[in-house]
Amino acid sequence: MAAATRRAASSLVSRYLLARTAASPAVPSALRRPDGTRGLLPGVLQRFGTAAAAEEPISPPVQVRDTQLLINGKFVDAASGKTFPTLDPRTGEVIAHVAEGDAEDINRAVAAARKAFDEGPWPRMTAYERSRILLRFADLIEKHNDEIAALETWDNGKPYEQAAQIEVPMVARLMRYYAGWVDKIHGLVVPADGPHHVQVLYEPIGVAGQIIPWNFPLLMFAWKVGPALACGNTVVLKTAEQTPLSALYVAKLMHEVEWHDLLKNSALFYSSGYKCRSVVLSMPAHVSKIFDSVALVIQKSGQLTTKWTENYLSPLQLHRISKGNSNSLST
Repeated sequence: MAAATRRAASSLVSRYLLARTAASPAVPSALRRPDGTRGLLPGVLQRFGTAAAAEEPISPPVQVRDTQLLINGKFVDAASGKTFPTLDPRTGEVIAHVAEGDAEDINRAVAAARKAFDEGPWPRMTAYERSRILLRFADLIEKHNDEIAALETWDNGKPYEQAAQIEVPMVARLMRYYAGWVDKIHGLVVPADGPHHVQVLYEPIGVAGQIIPWNFPLLMFAWKVGPALACGNTVVLKTAEQTPLSALYVAKLMHEVEWHDLLKNSALFYSSGYKCRSVVLSMPAHVSKIFDSVALVIQKSGQLTTKWTENYLSPLQLHRISKGNSNSLST
């Protein structure tokens, strides 16, 4: 009875605020319904969602076109032809069907990334050139802020204002931050006893295998892909199967930047499901380091990750995410 009373009161308050704010300034097109009415309200209703405010789902102002795997600079279907649905968390409806990668696709991605690292120009570019490319990428992310934010909200379910005003701008800012570090990573000459010359050199490690979760898809993308590319590495990335769309959209923007050298020297790989994740963790030794941001959430998953490092003696970085804390462990 009390719960029903609270819902009724919440509905009344929502309708009152809707009527009261009808004459307020126009909102961005991304927050407007097809009939021209407001999709979200400033102030109270942006902070406290209600059933009344969710009666008419907003139509996102962005189209989903790229749903394939990105391997060796090209969007391609999975070798098996399989796809999986990514869902609108508001309604449970299918947004799009995304290519479902498996062992053969992972092997293709890893082989392309390894060849790109061993033979391609990306690791051999000057730091200045890599920095300029990342800065152009950041500019393009900023230019498409509203579309990326709408897609992130549609696929992930987070508030549009959070995505548009905080997370997407932070992705552009992070890319600029990493671009600023590119030409500031240098070696050291270490004093030594006797007639010796001791020098420390920092070099790209190779192919970075990266696994990111669903809660902050774009920020996790930036935190993993940005530093790896800035340092001259190549990348094989698995997004969360629940939220692959924003990373695919940002990957498409890479083509629009016209940084063909990067696209030929990176393999961004998208896949679905726990089965494919276990395949990622059993990939061949061509991968130089694994970055796993979800490995310790599920005990068995963490065991798979550490098993991979036991087989190949490659570095591993685990990022544990849970309520109230976030820890990182490197080996």
